[in-house]
Amino acid sequence: MAKQKKQRYDGVVYSTADDFDYRNSEETLDQETLPNEKQRLRVLLDKKARKGKVVTLVEGFSGKEEDLADLAKTLKQKCGVGGSAKDGEILIQGDFKQKIFDILLQMGYKAKCIG
Repeated sequence: MAKQKKQRYDGVVYSTADDFDYRNSEETLDQETLPNEKQRLRVLLDKKARKGKVVTLVEGFSGKEEDLADLAKTLKQKCGVGGSAKDGEILIQGDFKQKIFDILLQMGYKAKCIG
C-alpha cells in the first residue's frame, strides 16, 4: 500500500470567506538570500546516525537552494572532500570545523563554532 501525501493547512480548518485562497507553505519558500554579513551560520561536528563517522555541519543558512548549493560546493572544494546541501544545512564529510569556520569568516559570513 502506497502512502498518500497529506496536505498541511497549518491550522486552517474551514473558511467562509468567498475570496479565501490558501497559500501552501511550500510556495513561500522562494525567499531572497540574505547578504553574507547578515547570515548567522553555526559550524559544528556531528556523528549521530552516521556509524561513528564524523561530519561537519553548517546550519542556519537562509535563502535560495541554489545559493546554498553554491556555498556547499565552495566549501567542499576548499576542503577537498565530499558532502551535501539541503534544507538550509551543509554537510561536509570529515572533521573540518576550524577550516570551514575560517573560510566562512573570510567570505564575510557571521559564523560561530559550536562544541
